[in-house]
Amino acid sequence: MTDHALPPYAAGIEEADKAHRRDLRRQKITTVLRYAVLTVVGLIMIYPLVWLIGASFKTNSEIFANPGFWPENPTADGYIRGWQTSTPYTFGTFFLNTLWIVLPKIIGTAISCTAVAYGFARFDFPFKKLLFATLIATLLLPNVVTRIPQYLLFRDLGWLDTYLPLWVPSAFAGDAFFVFMLVQFLRAIPRDMEEAARVDGANTWQVLVFIVIPLLMPALISVCLFQFMWTMNDFLGPLIYISSVEKFPVSLALKLSIDTTEAFEWNRVLAMSVLTLLPALTVFFLAQKYFIDGISAGGIKG
Repeated sequence: MTDHALPPYAAGIEEADKAHRRDLRRQKITTVLRYAVLTVVGLIMIYPLVWLIGASFKTNSEIFANPGFWPENPTADGYIRGWQTSTPYTFGTFFLNTLWIVLPKIIGTAISCTAVAYGFARFDFPFKKLLFATLIATLLLPNVVTRIPQYLLFRDLGWLDTYLPLWVPSAFAGDAFFVFMLVQFLRAIPRDMEEAARVDGANTWQVLVFIVIPLLMPALISVCLFQFMWTMNDFLGPLIYISSVEKFPVSLALKLSIDTTEAFEWNRVLAMSVLTLLPALTVFFLAQKYFIDGISAGGIKG
C-alpha cells in the first residue's frame, strides 16, 4: 500500500461525505428554486393590490396615462373628495352602517352555529341523519335560487329597507357551511372532559360554555373571520333589501362614486376601495394564525 492510498474505511467515509455534500447542494438549489417561484407567483398575485394603492394617489387622467403603480405626482385628492361622496353623508357613515351589519351577523352566527353544531355532534335525536343531510344539501343550492323566496318572505314580514333580512338568517344558523365546519371540528375533540364535567354536576349548557367553547375557539375565530369577510364583500344582499342611502354599507357606497355618465373620477373610487379593503386585510393578518389552525383542524375527523 502506497503512502497516498487510503484504508477501505476512510475511502467509504470520504464517499459518504461527498454524497452528503451533493445532497445538501441539491437541497439548497431546490429550496432556492422553490422560493424563487413562490416569490414570482406572489408578486404577480399581489401586483393588482399594489397598483390599486398606487393608483389611488394619482389624478384621474394619470390613471389612464401611466400604467405603472408609482404615481408621478402623488395627491390625496381622491381620498379627500371620495370621503365626502356625492351624497349628504360622508363615507364614515357608510362604514358605521357596515359595522352595524357585520357585528350582529358575526355574533348571531357564532352563537347559533355553535349551538346547532353541538347538537348534531353530541346528541342523538329522531331524524338526526335526515336533518343533517338536509342541512348539507342546502350547501349545494346556489344563492340565486333562494333569493326570490327570501325576498317575498321578508317583504310580507315588512322587513324591506331594514337590516333584519341580513341579520335574522345568521341568528338562526342560516349559514350551513359554518355548521358543517364546526361539526367536523367537534368530532375531532375527545369527550373525556365533557363527561368529567357532567360527573361533577354540570348541565348541557355549562358543558358547552365552559368546556366545549374554549376548545372550539380556533374554529370559532375562523367562522367569525369568514363571516366578516363575506359580509364586507356582500353587494347583492344589501342591494336587494336596502333602498335608503343613509343605510347603505360600503359595498353599495362604492357604487355611488360611479355616476351614470362616463365622466366619473376613478381615483375617488380606487381611494375608497383601498379604505374598504383595509379592515378585512387588517383583521385577517391579525388573526391569521387562528384562521389557519381552525381550517386545518376542522378538516380532521376524529
